[in-house]
Amino acid sequence: GIRLRQFGQRIIELVGGKRIHPSWGAPGGVLRPLTVEARDEILQWIPEALETVEFAIDRFKAILDRFQEEIEHLGNFPSLFMGTVNEDGELEFYDGRLRLVDAEGNIVADGLNPERYFTFLAEAAEEWSYMKFPYYKPLGYPGGIYRVGPLARVNVVHSMGTPRADRELREFRQRGWQVHNESFYYHYARLIEMLYCVEKIEELATDPEILGEVVRAKAGINHLEGIGSCEAPRGTLFHHYQVDEDGVVRKVNLLIATAQNNLAMNRAVEQAARRFVNGLRLTEGMLNRVEAAIRCYDPCLSCSTHAMGQMPLVVELRTLSGELLDRLQRD
Repeated sequence: GIRLRQFGQRIIELVGGKRIHPSWGAPGGVLRPLTVEARDEILQWIPEALETVEFAIDRFKAILDRFQEEIEHLGNFPSLFMGTVNEDGELEFYDGRLRLVDAEGNIVADGLNPERYFTFLAEAAEEWSYMKFPYYKPLGYPGGIYRVGPLARVNVVHSMGTPRADRELREFRQRGWQVHNESFYYHYARLIEMLYCVEKIEELATDPEILGEVVRAKAGINHLEGIGSCEAPRGTLFHHYQVDEDGVVRKVNLLIATAQNNLAMNRAVEQAARRFVNGLRLTEGMLNRVEAAIRCYDPCLSCSTHAMGQMPLVVELRTLSGELLDRLQRD
C-alpha cells in the first residue's frame, strides 16, 4: 500500500513539480506540458503498480469471510446510490451524467445534468448537527437517502471500462446481488477503482496526445455563474460559484461527498451501536466499531493512520430522555 501510494505521489511530482500543493493546474488547463522523461518514468511504474493492486485485491477477497459480522452490521441497509457515468454507462470521473440506482440496482434516474443538481438534490438540517443532510428530492427526507463514493460508483456503472477492473467487477457482483448495500464493501470497491486507475494511467500515458504542447485555453469572464461536478475519491463533488463583472466571488455553494454520505454514516453508526453496544457501559471495542463504520466512507489518511488508541474520538451513551449513562473519550 505504501509503495502504491508512492507511485501516485511520484506522478503528482512529475506532472506538478512537487508532491504537496503542486502549482500546475490553472483555469483552462495546466501550466506546462508533460515531458517525455516524465511519461517514460510513469510507464516504468505500471507493471509493479498493477501487481501491487491485484495482490491487495486477492488478499482482501481471501479474508472477507472472516468479517461476516462486520459486513452484516456495519452499515448494511438499503439506499439509493449516485455516481457519474459516460455515455456507455462506464465509470467516469470528470465528464459525464449522473445516474441513481436503488438498493436492487434498478435505475431510478439517468442522464441527470450535474449543472442542475439543485433541481433533484436538497439539503435538510437537524438541530443536533451542524452538518447538512442532502437527499434525493423526489423521495423526500429522509426517504431520499443516497450514497456516493467508490461503492456507489461501482454500483451504478454497467462496466468499469478497462479489462482487469471489469474482470474484478464481475466477481464483485457474483458475491451477492447486482448491487451491494453493505458499507464494508466500500473497501472492495475502492480496490477495484485503484486497479481501474492504474490501467487508465497506462492508457493515457501511451496516447501520443499526452505529450501535446497545447495544454491551456485562456479566457476572461464570460459567465457570472458556473457549476462544476466531478467524482472525488470520497464521492460526487459539486462546486457552484457566482461572480461579479470583476471576477470577485459573491456566492458559493459546495456540496461535498462527506456531507452527501452524512445520512448513511449516521445510519451506519446507529446500526453498529444496536449490534455491538450491550449494557450500560461503553468499551474501547465500541469506539473501534464506530470508527470502522465511518472509515468505510471517509478513509482520511491523517485519521486512519493514527497510533492505536490515539484517535481523538468521543462517544456518549444516553437514554431516550437524554440522560448520560457513560462517556468514553480518546485524546
